[in-house]
Amino acid sequence: MNYLSVENISKSYGERILFKNISFGINEGQKIGFVAKNGTGKTSILNIIAGDDTPDTGNVVSRKNIKISYLSQDPKLDPKCTIEEIIKTSDNFIIKIITDYEKALLQPEDTEAYQKAFDAMEANQAWDYETVYKQVLSKLKLDDLDQKVAAMSGGQKKRLALANALLAQPQLLILDEPTNHLDLEMIEWLEDFFAKSNITLFMVTHDRFFLERVCNEIVELDEGVMHGYKGNYRYYLEKRDARIENFVSETSKAKQLYKKELDWMRRQPKARTTKSKSRIDDFQDIKSRANQRRNDHEVQLELSMERLGTKVVELHSVSKSFGDKNILEKFEYNFQKGERIGIIGKNGTGKSTFLNMITGSVAPDAGKVVIGDTVKFGYYTQNGIHIKENQKVIEVVREFGDFIPLKKGKQISAQQLLERFLFDRKKQYDFVEKLSGGERKRLYLCTVLIRNPNFLILDEPTNDLDIVTLNVLENFLLDFPGCLMVVSHDRYFMDKIVDHLFIFRGNSVIEDFPGNYSDFRTYEDSKPSESKTISGDTNANKDNWKAQDTKSKLSYNEQKEHAKLEREVAKLEREKETLESKFATEAWNPEEIQKQSVILQQLIQNLEKKTERWFLLSDKMEN
Repeated sequence: MNYLSVENISKSYGERILFKNISFGINEGQKIGFVAKNGTGKTSILNIIAGDDTPDTGNVVSRKNIKISYLSQDPKLDPKCTIEEIIKTSDNFIIKIITDYEKALLQPEDTEAYQKAFDAMEANQAWDYETVYKQVLSKLKLDDLDQKVAAMSGGQKKRLALANALLAQPQLLILDEPTNHLDLEMIEWLEDFFAKSNITLFMVTHDRFFLERVCNEIVELDEGVMHGYKGNYRYYLEKRDARIENFVSETSKAKQLYKKELDWMRRQPKARTTKSKSRIDDFQDIKSRANQRRNDHEVQLELSMERLGTKVVELHSVSKSFGDKNILEKFEYNFQKGERIGIIGKNGTGKSTFLNMITGSVAPDAGKVVIGDTVKFGYYTQNGIHIKENQKVIEVVREFGDFIPLKKGKQISAQQLLERFLFDRKKQYDFVEKLSGGERKRLYLCTVLIRNPNFLILDEPTNDLDIVTLNVLENFLLDFPGCLMVVSHDRYFMDKIVDHLFIFRGNSVIEDFPGNYSDFRTYEDSKPSESKTISGDTNANKDNWKAQDTKSKLSYNEQKEHAKLEREVAKLEREKETLESKFATEAWNPEEIQKQSVILQQLIQNLEKKTERWFLLSDKMEN
């Protein structure tokens, strides 16, 4: 059953065309993930589908009486209302049915109205609504129903809007970045909620685990054309790569045929037969196919990192609390060169406060944080870039200078740097406030890396970045030689780049877990049910992996080493493949060949050494 059809819609702002003649449909039971690069109009398409915006051309046709809910990136909520008032005054037909039933109870003499209200309650199973209502609000940590919207954080407002959309029990739910401002426990609950629900979904999200586990179809807007893939995210990646490979192959064949036909065209006399005219018409089609180009430019990340000394960051008996809320209690830790730490935990357990203490913007109540002389922080915060009124994109970068230093004494102009971050010359003179959310995050990332840090701290870096940019950022971080600390609810991102985790349990309990997020989830799922959640129980560290992991024969340091070796072996294998391919493609002289051969031999020896150690630890762990 078709719920909604999008027919040839177009949208532009001035001379900038976002998309043109886009068509697709949404049918009952589909759970569609919508994928596209930042700045190509994803949010505009959602707004048009939801009726919050109108296309320049085309139409959106929805089924009569279909119930649609929309979670926007920036939900509009009345600041004077409480949480309960927002939900009860929303366009929620279940609440209206309950209200009618409560009114009917106050007028027992009107038996007809009572029977009608009772039948509506039965038909819509509204008797259990209060249970669902309380469960959704509880899972999204919205327990104070009397809290005013004006007193809520941006994250709480987004969660309230999500609760409102879910409680409306729509047939079609449209979501714009639903996992932003949710902690990992909330995201996993939402995944389970959607997996068990028959609701039809159309959503934009950068969370690849979420796409993998929730969606049964992926729709991609690529080069102005919509492509549909009937499968999850992994299936989409496989088929998309095959499509692009086929495109490149077909374009290459068309170019060869074009050269042949062009030669024929130049040789033909002016008077041509009917058969010749047909070939001339075909020539125009061949020319069009041969001249097709993919705009596959990727963000290029490069920096000139200063070397870290032996002392990096040391935390000595650090304590911090806010009133009765304890964040840290005599916490001790010494960061080592090259450490890659992921930080996870519920909202409000002190993750951002911890980062702010390390970077010096928040002082500890007791103890001290010692920073090494060579440490240069790069801190990517959730607040994002500070937008100055009427400031243009190029002016943001020029605040750091007209020329930016790179590796090996090179430098690059502000314009060239922005081009590496996918801001073309025209876009560089746009006002910052006109950029999309993802484009602002990309510009912010540029301003963090421009300072050439050797200790990167990233607080929710994946929010609003498109999947293409995320892949580039991941590859950059895999090769980043400095220290790295990441707070993120993006499980795919965390699995790829971190070696171990700080798990913030709450009430000043922080555990150091040797492995990535998937390792942690596997461990948590193997524990007794009462201790599976990332909870605020102060006894949680008594039940942590150090006490319970009796299956592993590895010490804590060996587990850390095993996880680190996995990353290093993967990195060395990539470097080896890249260098070996250059022997076939580069026109090196004999001296350069000799030099690169020595480097390759060293790479192979290092790879074999680390692989052997990894196998040794793996055998010890399994036996």
